[in-house]
Amino acid sequence: MTGQLRIALAQLNPTVGDIGGNAALARQARAEAAGQGADLVVFSELFLLGYPPEDLVLKPVFQEDAREAVEALGKETADGGPGMILPTCWAEGGKVHNAVALLDGGKVQDVRLKHHLPNYGVFDEHRVFRPGPLPAPVEFRGVKLGIPICEDIWFPDVVNHLADAGAEILIVPNGSPFETDKLHDRLTHAVTRVRECALPLVYVNQLGGQDELVFDGASFVLNGDASTVIQQPAWEEDVLLTEWEKGAGGWACKAGPKAALEEGHAAVYQALMLGLRDYVTKNGFPGVVLGMSGGIDSAVSAAVAVDALGPENVHCVMLPYKYTSGESLTDAEACAELLGARYDVLPIAGPVEAFAKELQPLFEGTAPDTTEENLQARTRAISLMAISNKFGAMLLTTGNKSEMSVGYATLYGDMSGGFNVLKDVYKMGVFALARWRNGHRPKNAKGPQGPVIPENIIAKPPTAELKKGQRDQDSLPPYKELDDILECLVEREMGVDEITARGHGREVVKRIEHLLYIAEYKRRQAAPGVKITAKNFGRDRRYPIVNRFRDARD
Repeated sequence: MTGQLRIALAQLNPTVGDIGGNAALARQARAEAAGQGADLVVFSELFLLGYPPEDLVLKPVFQEDAREAVEALGKETADGGPGMILPTCWAEGGKVHNAVALLDGGKVQDVRLKHHLPNYGVFDEHRVFRPGPLPAPVEFRGVKLGIPICEDIWFPDVVNHLADAGAEILIVPNGSPFETDKLHDRLTHAVTRVRECALPLVYVNQLGGQDELVFDGASFVLNGDASTVIQQPAWEEDVLLTEWEKGAGGWACKAGPKAALEEGHAAVYQALMLGLRDYVTKNGFPGVVLGMSGGIDSAVSAAVAVDALGPENVHCVMLPYKYTSGESLTDAEACAELLGARYDVLPIAGPVEAFAKELQPLFEGTAPDTTEENLQARTRAISLMAISNKFGAMLLTTGNKSEMSVGYATLYGDMSGGFNVLKDVYKMGVFALARWRNGHRPKNAKGPQGPVIPENIIAKPPTAELKKGQRDQDSLPPYKELDDILECLVEREMGVDEITARGHGREVVKRIEHLLYIAEYKRRQAAPGVKITAKNFGRDRRYPIVNRFRDARD
């Protein structure tokens, strides 16, 4: 006998800690799914709380609010509409679990607990949750559903246990953040589990930015033969109805929409946009202000900000001093004009020279050095923070990962700000994103069509313009070489011997390793920024500030 089931995939953007707001999103999605004729609505991991909630889940009052919201939503299912698989925390026996609640028939029908808790990279769930036992299937309107939660499908035991216990369909709520090449890893693990158990699998992933993490959605459905029959879009909210039939071979999902997914620079740019947009809007800022230097980093930061927030919400400020070239003034103004953003020029000669005058008695007899250079950067930060304070816009800092790696940035100067959109993007990647954006207008972008970054900004040699004739390459190796060395040291944790075998000079590698380690105290005080690589500075890479280790092997 053939059975039918309609499952709606709710790929939505919750906000961490906003239990009431997230419950309202769930109600809205359920109403939309009901209009489509759905029997069941599935949400992403810890949807009711927002993911990751971190230490919030340790607060008893937070746990109580979550339980009350789950029970209230459960009562609403008495209307005969769709049931819900609603991920939440669940406290029992003095322990807090990452869980899902099955809501149907006017109550909480069942609860299942996450078995495998990730404790690597950006994940530290062992800190706040306790693992549950191997889960049994839940029964929903005569269908046995297996609900492995996120990490539970990265290992075979949970899915095999569910299959042995009679599960007919696997429902997998996820909180899987974006990083380059992550789409392939997710699909590979899901396909592997399906091939092991021959059960169809529904993968629902979170969307949105949360601090440094960005969740890209891109939910999908695999049939029992591991074929992809549904692909939801990345980077946008979507409530999608899927139709299922049970035949002699078990349950199968009918083929449906298969969205094309962004890859490469397009995906990275989308991650930067969404991460910045959600950080600004969820924190209640009306927009951003940033220093516009005429260089590539501030230009790309401004472009992402305009695309994410709209030109009316981006304020670009050029803060020239005597070392600022006419070329930089022209390029900064041209970029802001192409973007349609507000642009102001605020010279800093007066305050810089006033500081120098006040310090002169103490500096008597010393030669000018980086102290005077940093004074310029810190004066710019004071001016920009004053604008931020006066008008409420968040200050966006514009440094890239190459600079942050080797400490080529001024603490309390150009590092000042509430968020850094390029924090996890190496310098060569910044150039690549500029070229990509000039040839493409991203999906959902609020910025203009056509080129938005003047070609001269991309072509000219990078410079901080803190002294006469200064160029970045006077202090650093060429960025192509520097970025490769840094990726080897940071993402791959390679030794000096391995890196020199790639063709880099040994002394250069050891110098960059030294600069990387001694800049840790700066990075520890840096603004958060969008994570796009496998190892960002912050949640991923946690090195001690006081650290005398160096690779001394010859």
